[in-house]
Amino acid sequence: MPKIEITGVAAGGAGVGRLPDGRVTFVHRTAPGDVVEARVVEAKPRWTRSELVRVVEPSPDRRDAPCPHYDRCGGCTLQHLGYEAQLRAKARLVSDALQRIGRLAIDPPEVVPSPSEFRYRNRVTFTLRRAPGGVVAGFHALEEPGTLLDISGACLLPEAPIAEAWAGLRGAWGPEASRLPSGEELRLTLRASADGRVSLAIDGGYAPGRPEALLDAVPALAAIWHRRAGSATFGLLAGDETLRERWAGEELDVSGDVFTQVNREGAASLEEHVLARVRAAGPARVLDAYCGVGLYARRLEREGVEVVGIEAHPDAVAEARRAAPSSRIIEGRVEDRVAEVLPVELAILNPPRAGLDAAVAAALVARPPARLIYVSCDPATLARDLRRLGDAFEVVGVRAFDLFPQTAHVETMVEMRCATT
Repeated sequence: MPKIEITGVAAGGAGVGRLPDGRVTFVHRTAPGDVVEARVVEAKPRWTRSELVRVVEPSPDRRDAPCPHYDRCGGCTLQHLGYEAQLRAKARLVSDALQRIGRLAIDPPEVVPSPSEFRYRNRVTFTLRRAPGGVVAGFHALEEPGTLLDISGACLLPEAPIAEAWAGLRGAWGPEASRLPSGEELRLTLRASADGRVSLAIDGGYAPGRPEALLDAVPALAAIWHRRAGSATFGLLAGDETLRERWAGEELDVSGDVFTQVNREGAASLEEHVLARVRAAGPARVLDAYCGVGLYARRLEREGVEVVGIEAHPDAVAEARRAAPSSRIIEGRVEDRVAEVLPVELAILNPPRAGLDAAVAAALVARPPARLIYVSCDPATLARDLRRLGDAFEVVGVRAFDLFPQTAHVETMVEMRCATT
């Protein structure tokens, strides 16, 4: 079996090396600097995927993963790397994507570390599957999407209140999880507030079960929401209609599947950096696309900035309008509404992982703001979108933020200025 030197980390978290025939191979649970033996499990003409057999010479960046579930779990892919090595790998992932896909000469950026390496997620989604042998609830196995691993409250990603609520929920949902909605498979999203209260959003299934019994059995659980299979919206089954949250000094109400960043401390650093760059530009009118619950709008309007936000989720729109009453919050898809808002002096873009719709990029190129701030959770779609923006903008700053320790995900903020002004 050939020895392979691992030289980098790929976007999915696998180590990258080369076989003796020159083909690239991707090997999970390896670290840059490792020399390993690995078995090819999938072969393509130019690349392969391999399974780690043995670490022959360990990298100085390698460590023993502290989570008891890590051997097979796909929830994390980088726990076997020391934290500084994780940050270096993420800097390289960003620059590689911007160079290879975006065709931009960008050096590896600074990656602002997360204040907490573990216990940082305020929102976690587990999958529950009912089978003839019983109930399994947890995460999918690494590189085995059809295999579900049972994950206990010992998982190191959730904030402590979520870990405790998950352990309590597992002990309280009854035989065959009968207190949860019926159905073969459910997605269970636990969200914790800053004061430790937890909501549960259940996606899928049909009959609601006995949710009141779960509220009684799990003290931290404040609300249970459910979206039936085939439905577009969540409805409250039991408990409070909203979860009151404190976020970087702001009070907000969230419900159902309203989006907030999963790492509250790391997100505070990112959001403050975005606001600092907006203030440095001094715009009078700002577009906040994909504005969510209006965190930027409520802060900027207090400083006298006119803000127009666009958001598709109706509950997020309602919260944004409540908390930022002087701003104009438009309900709808950004690609459908952005043209009517332009021109503005500065635009903040914070799209989902899929990135910008082509119509959004086209509208920005046609009527470009003087400054553009793009916040992305996927370097590949970020790079694609920067290429779409083409010659209309030039990049003036890149900074990454590690909102997802132990995984290969990274948040990146790119600041651009209009190239024609």
